[in-house]
Amino acid sequence: MNLEDDVDNSSNFKVQNTKSLKPIFSAVKASLEWFSVIGIAVTVAIFIRVFLLQQFYISGPSMETTMFTDNRVLVNKLAYRIGEIDRGDIVVFDRAITNGNDIQHDDLIKRVIALGGETIAITKCVVYINGVELAEPYLPRRDTEMIDPQDRCSTVDLPELKIEDDEIFLMGDNRPQSFDSRMFGPIKKNLIIGQAFVLLWPPSAWATL
Repeated sequence: MNLEDDVDNSSNFKVQNTKSLKPIFSAVKASLEWFSVIGIAVTVAIFIRVFLLQQFYISGPSMETTMFTDNRVLVNKLAYRIGEIDRGDIVVFDRAITNGNDIQHDDLIKRVIALGGETIAITKCVVYINGVELAEPYLPRRDTEMIDPQDRCSTVDLPELKIEDDEIFLMGDNRPQSFDSRMFGPIKKNLIIGQAFVLLWPPSAWATL
């Protein structure tokens, strides 16, 4: 028996076996790299959605003619963590409704009309902040053209109301068809999800808000 030949044959087998495993190692490595990329992308997407930006669909006519049903808006969820709420901002907020032992959450979108510490009153559909008439150029033109006040705004008159420091008063731009603070009162600031700042969809309607 030639021992030298046996050693050589064993070495050749190891080399061949290693070569045959290389494609498998490469495939496993590529798969792990893809899983890592996908995992990072999903993590970043979740982080952005939870803490920074979120897309919302518009359902209902309450903000016409600024936005319509099936429009999509992009909401900045960080806006009021680093900045202040301003009159005229369009915000998405969580309106929690207690139904027996259950709490139902409904995301609504409205415009900020009165801020904490202010008073608001409505007389013949005209809004007054601290006794001064509020200019509202964003309202649909038809609101000023209709003769019957009830057709211009579902709440024709609202007695003067003081807004608490931790609250805001919200209204939809479509005053005859908006369920807002005129009905359910001011909301707490901590219920605000974020500020809608871009109308995304449809592309033809793209605009900053």
